[in-house]
Amino acid sequence: MTREFPFAKQDAELVSAAKGIKILSRLAWPRAVSERFLAAWRRGEPELPSPPPIAPAEGAEATEVFARLSEPAGDHPMARFIARTAKSYLQAARLLEASGTPDFLTRSLEIYGGPRDQVLPGGMTSLAAAEHFIHDTDALALSCHLAPESYCISPEETARRMQVEIDRVFEDRPLPVVVDAELTAKAAAGAEKIRLRAGACFSDADVRQLVEHEALVHAATSRNGRAQPHLTCLSLGAPRTTATQEGLATFAELITNAIDLTRLRRIALRIVALDHAVSGADFLEVFRFYLEAGYAENEAYASTVRVFRGGDVRGGVAFTKDVVYLRGLLRTHAWFLAGLAARKVTHPQYLFAGRLTWNDVEELAPCFEEGWIDLPKIEPTWLKNRHSLAAYLSIANLTHMLPVADTSLEDFKTIRLKRLRELD
Repeated sequence: MTREFPFAKQDAELVSAAKGIKILSRLAWPRAVSERFLAAWRRGEPELPSPPPIAPAEGAEATEVFARLSEPAGDHPMARFIARTAKSYLQAARLLEASGTPDFLTRSLEIYGGPRDQVLPGGMTSLAAAEHFIHDTDALALSCHLAPESYCISPEETARRMQVEIDRVFEDRPLPVVVDAELTAKAAAGAEKIRLRAGACFSDADVRQLVEHEALVHAATSRNGRAQPHLTCLSLGAPRTTATQEGLATFAELITNAIDLTRLRRIALRIVALDHAVSGADFLEVFRFYLEAGYAENEAYASTVRVFRGGDVRGGVAFTKDVVYLRGLLRTHAWFLAGLAARKVTHPQYLFAGRLTWNDVEELAPCFEEGWIDLPKIEPTWLKNRHSLAAYLSIANLTHMLPVADTSLEDFKTIRLKRLRELD
């Protein structure tokens, strides 16, 4: 006998209301803005860009639905999940309403955090971690120059290469990779397609990173959520899932050996650039920061737009989403290690069942066991290969607990227990 899902009404309402809330596409700048800015820059007449204002949302009905659903419809993990997701979309709607005003930064910080938030035990912030990483890899970066043919692959060729890899996983329902002339970001993924920015240069490493990051995490988790028989709001990319999503996607690059030094430094530089903007630097100052870091003009512009979209090009108001990559990577790695130590062998698989946070997996675990939530239909190879994943985590766990200086055997046990508690 088929069980009736007790939260079907709330789930359907949330999925319907969330369709109109698309943060990144709403905050995107038209291509014409970049053409004007770069033309003026190249003439030696630099000026702040003038992006058009963000169009208001269509009606207040969705906001009312989010507000109502933010109160759980019962004391059950799935009811609480729906409420948390609704509250996150309510925050997203208010973020969009505040675009171009000082409140935009306040609301962005509430959702994503900021560059000076603590990211590691001991008080280390995202900014400090990023600056430390950049400083430690400066010398190595100078010795890692790539030949032009390896980092200036056209978006069309990149799409072709990606498609070959993606088709091997998305056999039942294709996931096309297309080139988009209006895209500001270098790449973007949805459940139906992956877009690459026209005119961008891609590297051999980019191809592998984009397959693992965009296709096998972002697109896969969205599709796995859509395939759920009951809790279909697992398909929604609520802002509250962003840190886990980006952390998991970057972890996927790391564990498949797809990530490279250029990619890691790019993530760190985004945090430093964001801190400059929050501290008052304007668009031109952040653009120059990227040029001094070695970026080409087109890439420096695109990276600066990531900071100022929805904010104020005069400085002080920025979009802080980019802090989640480093924090998310560190937290995902720690979560996998803690799960291994606690013998939670199914939790990595649960994380791919939809757009979930690390804490969601912990709370919803009984719902998987009771059959309310299905296991993911699409999984990357590194997740399917449980033995290799366990081997990697076991070695990483031991390495993490090694003392960094001469330490007595008795002290080593103390360090090990302390670091395990930090991961919990």
